[in-house]
Amino acid sequence: MDYSTRIFIILVISIQISHIYSQSIIQTPLENNRKTLIRDITDDDEIFCNSWKFTVETNDAGIWSRIPKRCVKFVGDYMLGIRYASDSDRVLDSSLSFARNVKIAGDGKDAWVFDIDETLLSNVPYYQLHGFGSGLFDEKSFDEWVDLAEAPALPASLKLFYELKHLGFKIILLTGRSEFQRGATEKNLLFAGYDDWEKLCLRDDSDIGKNATLYKSGRRQLAEEEGYRIHGNSGDQWSDLLGFARATRSFKLPNPMYYIA
Repeated sequence: MDYSTRIFIILVISIQISHIYSQSIIQTPLENNRKTLIRDITDDDEIFCNSWKFTVETNDAGIWSRIPKRCVKFVGDYMLGIRYASDSDRVLDSSLSFARNVKIAGDGKDAWVFDIDETLLSNVPYYQLHGFGSGLFDEKSFDEWVDLAEAPALPASLKLFYELKHLGFKIILLTGRSEFQRGATEKNLLFAGYDDWEKLCLRDDSDIGKNATLYKSGRRQLAEEEGYRIHGNSGDQWSDLLGFARATRSFKLPNPMYYIA
């Protein structure tokens, strides 16, 4: 290879290398596209609200008092649509998969704990009239709704309830409702198709001032002191599931409408 040919080859290679490096370093169009994508995601209510709901269900959102105004339609569509039913069914599948592998002793002490509101009973008809959680909680109007005893069952939970009974579990109902609502609560449970539970625990005077986590942990502990083995616990709030005297497995149902500490 003569000298001029070698010089020509070196020059061609240098130009190619320079082109490659300039392409890897100068990428402003891609950076601009990334900024545009982030802006589009932030401006898209459905994407934003889906991500917000994710932080709620994983408890990353922490304590919150109402849903974002831009998510009212999203939450309403979710609660009234097939996605809520599908998510609940997946929790049902996981719960039954675990329950079927529990060895039941047969002494009447193998227990499963259920919350009531948004776990066994659906208050969606009430929240549909009250912005799906976009406003502050109105205790007076909610108590009036409870007194009607017309909340329907969550289909997935109704199925789980009877499957667990068939497997030999004793059902303990543990709700944040107050003792004065026992009659309406029992009436509503029967109206929705539930019956023959082991016990129904409601807040009494000694529970005033306790947050939900402390109250429910204390009641589970009392059940354990009575000899119950709490294998499973189903609830829509993290406060239904956390604390002490926890179940062997806890199952969180979806609820983006409200948060109870």
